[in-house]
Amino acid sequence: MISGIVRRLESMGETDIPSKVIGEIVMESLSRIDTVAYVRFASVYKNFQAVEDFEDFVSELRPQAPEDKP
Repeated sequence: MISGIVRRLESMGETDIPSKVIGEIVMESLSRIDTVAYVRFASVYKNFQAVEDFEDFVSELRPQAPEDKP
């Protein structure tokens, strides 16, 4: 995963890359590999201040139930 992130950053051709960009790339990579690691990283990266912040984030991860069709 780290090698892939480094390649992505190098391919940008920039010498200075904002930490926000790096954090987003790390989150994207973690979300594909390990949901628990993704949530743990996001809780620190996004600096959740309240339980509601965490609940909102986790609810976005849960698949939505298909609507009942008559």
